Amino acid sequence: MMIEKPHAPSTERNSAPILDVLREHFSDRRQVLEIGSGTGQHAIHFARHLPHLHWQCSDRAENLPGISAWLAEKSLANTPPPLVFDVLESWPALRVDALFSANTLHIMPWPAVVRLFAGLPELMLPDAKLLIYGPFNYGGRYSSESNAAFDARLKESDPQQGLRDFEALDQLASAAGLRLIEDRAMPSNNRCLVWQNSRQPSL
Repeated sequence: MMIEKPHAPSTERNSAPILDVLREHFSDRRQVLEIGSGTGQHAIHFARHLPHLHWQCSDRAENLPGISAWLAEKSLANTPPPLVFDVLESWPALRVDALFSANTLHIMPWPAVVRLFAGLPELMLPDAKLLIYGPFNYGGRYSSESNAAFDARLKESDPQQGLRDFEALDQLASAAGLRLIEDRAMPSNNRCLVWQNSRQPSL
């Protein structure tokens, strides 16, 4: 049976500016784990333009058929089948030198965000980088009226959703042994946050 490919217009709009950041920070990386691949559109766009990267999609089980449909259609050599990854349940057994996630932290309930950062050392090789894209608050305040309206819509849909404070995320990252190396402004009041693993490998 044919699976209809999911489609997210926002993914098409933000792929180019995110790719610019990936080209800079992931130029020397080899294996990327994408956390919350959603439709799979980001994966095929980035994997096509960054053929040196082995781009591993992951998401909750119910989203894998749609991701697989995109991957099958494009049939890129560097996009293996997606993995099940539910932050509060099943974690993939692998270690990578790069992780990427877009527009996920405001969808996940806060306990899942906390669990994600706490578990990152299990996935990251020494010197690995984490790049997260999305809208964030700073100093407990919205950076734009559009972000405030977006946050209201999220919370109306699910009270556990909502824009996260950058400072709280950076605190979680620091506790996991990550140091912030860039906070870049992106179009439409979004940001790209880049952290790097600062933990030393076990002897």
